[in-house]
Amino acid sequence: MLAESTAHKRARVHAALGDPLRLRIVDHLMIGDAAPGELSALFGLSSNLLAHHLGVLTEAGLIQRVRSEGDLRRAYVRLVPRVLADLTPESSRSATRVVFVCTHNSARSQLAVAAWTAASPIPAVSAGTHPADRVHPSAVAVARRHRLPFKRVRPVHLDAVLQPDDLVVAVCDNAHEELGARAPERLHWSVPDPVRIGTDEAFEHALDLIEDRVGRLAAAAQTPEEAT
Repeated sequence: MLAESTAHKRARVHAALGDPLRLRIVDHLMIGDAAPGELSALFGLSSNLLAHHLGVLTEAGLIQRVRSEGDLRRAYVRLVPRVLADLTPESSRSATRVVFVCTHNSARSQLAVAAWTAASPIPAVSAGTHPADRVHPSAVAVARRHRLPFKRVRPVHLDAVLQPDDLVVAVCDNAHEELGARAPERLHWSVPDPVRIGTDEAFEHALDLIEDRVGRLAAAAQTPEEAT
């Protein structure tokens, strides 16, 4: 009975991915979350048709919706990666440098740089849209517990570091929504703010989400020289 149940779950996943458009949606979500409206614009779909495809992917367990911490009226679609542990995106991302951005540049973006440095040779920096006075001590602590190459640098504003060829990754809903058209090619990771909760568990959870996303993006990222 257990084997049959597992086979049915796998069959639903394969059936959901049997549509080329749904496969393209999953490929896009492999390296970044997206609001339904963003997916609709990206793939040229009406809201009704997009809702159908997202419903199929949800029923198969491939995606989930999370409420924005910024604009509570918004929701983001997130891939459930354990369902597709062996799936890699077909397309690669060219990057000479990665810039991780959150609101205060005190926790999530700093941890993203540390995780990225451990996973990829491509340089990375972090910045904030409203930088704090210092890096949060719990971010330093969780990085040390995981032996990440964490450099404790003072939070800086995005304008001070952003360069034209940077690959921008917003690891914060507020930063993603505030950036708007300033970095149109950016990726977005909807990582809950651990500072709001303040517990070690919240910082551990944020780092788990970040390291998972970093691993997938690092596998897809190429320098311009590698891409040619």
